Amino acid sequence: MGQTRKGSIIQTLMTLAMVAVLAGCASNIPAEERHPDDPWEGFNRRVFVFNDALDRAVLKPVSRGYRTVTPQPVQTGVGNFFSNLGEIRTALNSLLQGKPGNAGIASSRFLINTTVGIGGLWDFATHMEITGRDEDFGQTLGVWGWEESRYLVLPFLGPSTVRDTTGLPLDTVTYPTYYVEDDVWRIGLTALRVVDMRAGLLDQEELIHGDRYVFIRDAYLQRRRFEISDGELGDDPFASDDFDFDFDDADFDDTDFAD
Repeated sequence: MGQTRKGSIIQTLMTLAMVAVLAGCASNIPAEERHPDDPWEGFNRRVFVFNDALDRAVLKPVSRGYRTVTPQPVQTGVGNFFSNLGEIRTALNSLLQGKPGNAGIASSRFLINTTVGIGGLWDFATHMEITGRDEDFGQTLGVWGWEESRYLVLPFLGPSTVRDTTGLPLDTVTYPTYYVEDDVWRIGLTALRVVDMRAGLLDQEELIHGDRYVFIRDAYLQRRRFEISDGELGDDPFASDDFDFDFDDADFDDTDFAD
């Protein structure tokens, strides 16, 4: 890995550390009113407002345009392509979590979809009923013992936790587009991935009601516990009257519910 890439990783880590430090002193919500996993709510809400304004001004209109002009089969192919690249990360993290079976499934899916599926544009593995669970480094840290973590809203990236933010640099360097040498292609692919994922959330926004910040926070925290426990949630301490969602019927990625 070149010095530029190493410097980029170090800079990312330093930036995330600074965000966490700032968050620790930015909340003006009374202690008795704070969510147990959201002690930095004041800071998080300000970042949420920033992200939401950026989304409404830029990302949401672009995503609507993308969905309008792009035929559904093409949208499906684009989503399959980027999902297929994520199988590499899933295979690695499955091994780190002691799940060789899921690692084998992810590896098989990648090989089948990359070849028979024409570079991942067609999810032929699912057609063959070869399916598994997506895994990332945040989930790996959770399996290793860091089960609960403070909620943190990241500028531009949206909902996260301190644990998931810690795993973010490793998620980045294990996603194949990171190694595309041509800047134009790398940035273009990243932009297309973001727009495609955002377009996929346009209809799901209708599920959000009440306080958007609270809904998205609770959805994110419950989803992450669901993923870390492989679906064995038990009683949900984050459940509220404003939130009732079946994650078995959902299909979300790491950046879903972006603000």
